[in-house]
Amino acid sequence: MGNPTNNKYKPIGIFLTITFALSAIYYFLIIHSGTLSSGWGQFTMGLMWCPGISALITMKILKRNISDLGWQWGKTKYQLWSYLIPLLYALIAYIVIWVFDWGGFYDKDFVVRLTNSFGFGELGSGFIIAFYFILFGIFGTIRSAASALGEEIGWRGFFVPELYKTQGFTKTSLISGFIWGVWHLPILLFADYNSGTPSWYAMSCFMVLIISMSFIYTWFRIKSGSLWTAVILHASHNLFIQRIFTPLTSDTGSTAYYIDEFGIVLPIVGIGFAIYYWSKRKELKPVPNNL
Repeated sequence: MGNPTNNKYKPIGIFLTITFALSAIYYFLIIHSGTLSSGWGQFTMGLMWCPGISALITMKILKRNISDLGWQWGKTKYQLWSYLIPLLYALIAYIVIWVFDWGGFYDKDFVVRLTNSFGFGELGSGFIIAFYFILFGIFGTIRSAASALGEEIGWRGFFVPELYKTQGFTKTSLISGFIWGVWHLPILLFADYNSGTPSWYAMSCFMVLIISMSFIYTWFRIKSGSLWTAVILHASHNLFIQRIFTPLTSDTGSTAYYIDEFGIVLPIVGIGFAIYYWSKRKELKPVPNNL
């Protein structure tokens, strides 16, 4: 008779093995070229879909129903908060950055490019920034969700609920966040997934941030029962940080050490949000006691 403990972790082992095996193909392609934009960005898109494809393959191997990955929408309030929370923590972080002049608001060259792109030069920088924020805040989220979905089918669709069966909220958040972070490290250390700081610094900030985010993602996934909360959280995070707040911030000398996912401010704000959702862990359904 097999070891029951080993059987519990077998699905996770299968999922992670397939995920990292598939990802190795795209690690090689991205690292070989040195940039995330190689292959017109399709190598990066392929990498982001590796966890999702792995989850689907794992479900097939285990003869489980794919509908168990959390495709139901759930309560709309959780989806709405999933969109707003990354905007909130990003806004807090960047206001701090701008107020202390660790980065400036706004980057004039970036706004000039926006102005030329929109063709609204006579309407002024304030209008251009507001228009860009609203336009990308709506339609950019949809595009961002297409890539985020690939990751989230795997990480929060399969991996987090599977861990939660035996580990509960805190350990699930820590373990899934750590592995999720490690999965990003090859392109952080050996390609250009970095804002320009030393690798050890970027890696430290990034890992703290992503583990903190994992507490938010796990809470919403378990509370709502819906994979879409994680997709929206992920899409909103990538959009507001990578496409809006970071490009709008000008360099004041050492700005790279403070902004984006590889600077120090967002991880600190992220810890605060993680503590808040950790404090709400008792609102979640308990770990099944029959496992």
